[in-house]
Amino acid sequence: MSAAIPDLTPEATARRDELVERLFQATLGAWDVLAVYLGDRLGLYHTLSERGPTTPEQLATATDTHERYVREWLEQQAASGVLEVDDAAAAAQVRRYSIPPGHDEALLDETSLSYMAPIGRLVVACTRPLDALLRAFQTGEGVPYADYGADLHQGQARFTRPMFENLLGSEWLPAVADVHARLQADPPARVADVACGEGRSSIAIARAYPKVRVDGIDLDEASIVAARGHVAGSGVEDRVTFHLRDAADIELAGQCDLVTVFEALHDMSYPVEVLRSCRELLAEGGSLFVADERVADAFAAPGDELERFYYGFSVLHCLPVGMVGEGAAGTGTVMRANTVRRYGEDAGFQRFEVLPIENDFYRFYRLVP
Repeated sequence: MSAAIPDLTPEATARRDELVERLFQATLGAWDVLAVYLGDRLGLYHTLSERGPTTPEQLATATDTHERYVREWLEQQAASGVLEVDDAAAAAQVRRYSIPPGHDEALLDETSLSYMAPIGRLVVACTRPLDALLRAFQTGEGVPYADYGADLHQGQARFTRPMFENLLGSEWLPAVADVHARLQADPPARVADVACGEGRSSIAIARAYPKVRVDGIDLDEASIVAARGHVAGSGVEDRVTFHLRDAADIELAGQCDLVTVFEALHDMSYPVEVLRSCRELLAEGGSLFVADERVADAFAAPGDELERFYYGFSVLHCLPVGMVGEGAAGTGTVMRANTVRRYGEDAGFQRFEVLPIENDFYRFYRLVP
């Protein structure tokens, strides 16, 4: 039997109505993101871009999909303003749909900083193990990274690729003058890219610094397989090697002038141990470069949109994967700077600094033994 709800004051009624409207708008946004996922995965956007104005049947034939499903998807996309339709009053089967100028960059240009299609894969990936997440809430256990499927590592790699290719070697690393100089100097520097995922960051470092040798390291087999595919034919395959193992690499111990960890520290069950292993990889004079989420310095409620964005990922993915294993840290996406400092100190780093690099999504740290 549910508890009786008392009569609401005018203020409470207004707050109720605002929440109802907000959740309704959020539902519309969820449908848009999921529809973008379908268009991305099925190649519908790419085909529309190549063909121009296209009927449902033409699009279905070109993508080997079913016309009735494609027609409904096209109507949803046009009704939501993602696509344009040439004549809404025409019969459903003969309407022609196209991607408006500007939307093509957000939906299709994998090198653009405005590329947003991968967010669909990330959202879908976060929902895949919901039953396991419900159990985890009750047991306190974690949800393994692999349970989130290929959409997770593929979506993350595609979402971060434009930043790595456009900013990593032109803005981020050059902002640390002595690191930038060492990567350009002789003898050639060696870099360990820890938790490299599909390797886009490793490849970007090698392209930006033609002398360096990069070792990408990750524990996820599917990610390393993808990374090896990306580096093949890239022009830097002779200087980039991907390893399926953890950062405790005896072969690389004491040899690296730079170790990088991009958007991964908060996901780790044992971040201090990983940072300690990163420290062991460093040669004399080397340093650790960490990029992680640009969250607020302290908790506040309500939070801004970016904080809400990160908390959503944290509840559904980052905290669960960081709760796997006995004594796991359970950091979560919202890892504030003082937490990174504490982890670094516990791992034996003597110097910690927040780097003055501006980015909408990342905050950058340097740790030195």
